[in-house]
Amino acid sequence: MRINPKKCVACGNCTYVCPMGAIYIDPLLQRATINRDECVECYACYNGLSKEVLPPATVRFVRRTLANFRVRFEPEPDVCPTTAFEPDQLEWPRVVRRAFSDPRVPHESTGVSGRGTEEVKTNDVTGRVGIGEVGFTIELGRPGIGARFRDFQEMSRALAAVGVSFEKNNPITTLMTDVTTGDIRADILNEKVMSAIIEIKVPVERCEEIVRIIWEVEKRIPTQVVIGVGVRCDAEGEENIVLPILKKLGYDPQRAKTNIGLGRKVIRDLTNAAPVEAPKELVNA
Repeated sequence: MRINPKKCVACGNCTYVCPMGAIYIDPLLQRATINRDECVECYACYNGLSKEVLPPATVRFVRRTLANFRVRFEPEPDVCPTTAFEPDQLEWPRVVRRAFSDPRVPHESTGVSGRGTEEVKTNDVTGRVGIGEVGFTIELGRPGIGARFRDFQEMSRALAAVGVSFEKNNPITTLMTDVTTGDIRADILNEKVMSAIIEIKVPVERCEEIVRIIWEVEKRIPTQVVIGVGVRCDAEGEENIVLPILKKLGYDPQRAKTNIGLGRKVIRDLTNAAPVEAPKELVNA
């Protein structure tokens, strides 16, 4: 994203819209300016502000004139009065910023918008997490903080070192050069995104081990880490294996998303055999 300095009137409305705090009024230029290193190309500024087409020269003249009388002329707070924002033609590797940060953009690797993964919300269809397994979603970054791919690599390397299984239908996994080591493409390590999710699964008995590894990595990276845990429930809709482990670790787990199992994965072979239904429900705690 760029701001056209010929159109910008330094009203400052855009500085409040940016979720990363990457836009500021340059005191020397007297124009809104984007810190490109911090910008994650989420397009919140471009999409979040209404656009008016007032003549920039007229707006500046009116503001200067009124300033002589100690009167401020400001546009409505959700408006860019001169339509100063102009999207760039993003190229690699910067384009990955938008792919992860703009929720309207689908990932080429998965076809899913936003952060590019449906996690275990569709487990009744995808069967990502089976009986006796626990799936982890490890989210790095949030609005105002973000995360760089070197942070994701720090986490993925630590997890790969203990032999976890990375979800193949996940954008972070597709950017790895070697899933056995957790290495991510070197040309994107300095790119910053608002947030993204690493997905793994392990046998249930390794749940505590994985949580403690995540805790250790979290101490070494300059961003926020949020852990999600997905497990299969029993016939009564309850889960009594992983829940006690999480409570022992100091968590008070809540059921954030419950997959009630209405979807069915239908598999047919080339002999037109009868459909085979996938397993039932999954609870994402």
